[in-house]
Amino acid sequence: MSRLCSVACICLLVVASAHAQQWQPVTTELLKAQKTGFGGLCGVAVHPPTGDVIVNLSDCGLFRSKDQCKTWERLGTTQLKGRTETPGCLMIDPIGHKRLVSAFVYGSPIIISPDLGESWTPLAAKCSHVDWCAVDWSDPDLGFIFTLKHESGDLLLVSRDGGKSFEEVGKGYGPAWVFDSKTAVVAETKSKTNPNPRIVRTTDAGKSFEPCGTYYCRALPRFRSDTLYWLTEDSLIASSYRGKAWRKLSEIKDGRCGPVFGKDVKQLFVLTTKGILESRDGGETWQPPITLPAGLKGVNTLSWIDYDAPHNILYVMKMGSDLYQWKRGKE
Repeated sequence: MSRLCSVACICLLVVASAHAQQWQPVTTELLKAQKTGFGGLCGVAVHPPTGDVIVNLSDCGLFRSKDQCKTWERLGTTQLKGRTETPGCLMIDPIGHKRLVSAFVYGSPIIISPDLGESWTPLAAKCSHVDWCAVDWSDPDLGFIFTLKHESGDLLLVSRDGGKSFEEVGKGYGPAWVFDSKTAVVAETKSKTNPNPRIVRTTDAGKSFEPCGTYYCRALPRFRSDTLYWLTEDSLIASSYRGKAWRKLSEIKDGRCGPVFGKDVKQLFVLTTKGILESRDGGETWQPPITLPAGLKGVNTLSWIDYDAPHNILYVMKMGSDLYQWKRGKE
């Protein structure tokens, strides 16, 4: 090995060690105080304007911190049963930031909260035992909803009445996003019978679909500033045309969660099996991976990230772990 390569390797090890030391667990005492169900800590969401952190503890419900995870308070007057699983299924309204929606596995039906979890309304019982949901954030009544039944052959359900009733669309579907009362995009899942899955688009609230992209998407998409961002099997793509057309922003291998957004539309974070990637140019290029905390013990399909832009703090977790926080300081 050349001297230059040796120096580069040493520098990478030093950076990785520095990153690992920056991460701190912040839910240890909260988890000790609660009798959680299977999965323990199972979801996190950061309120973009304030940096308030909301977590879901399995069978214990939602908890919020307003002081960067120094203290926690329970949300709601009744205890929610079940747990979140799919990264991103605990959602804060990306448009007005005032509503919270969450899907649950083995417990409550989908809940809708007008006040970020302080109170909520459960939807119809048929949307219990689901992985995620996609709602029409542009509609105060959230009339058009897609959701996916857990362990049911990727069975997609649709509601056109704000969750009062649901009907089956069919099997073989993956994550989705709803743009308005009629328009949405849904990913197909990869299988022996469908080795080349696509993104399909509906303009009649799920009654029919047309292909709009040849991508395999496993993560839930994210929306900001009229653009939808979606991690595919090997890249990050985006659409500013309500899913009608897509552009590839960059290659990303083994993306698991994200992108989550930073202080502006140019700053993005993506969780991969190699660490957290940061982009400062809207996803076209990426900084070297940020090393994950040793206590996380790797990344899987139940790993989450989020970011507190007002305080420049990164968060990472996976179901069953602690929540880890990195206070990055001023930039």
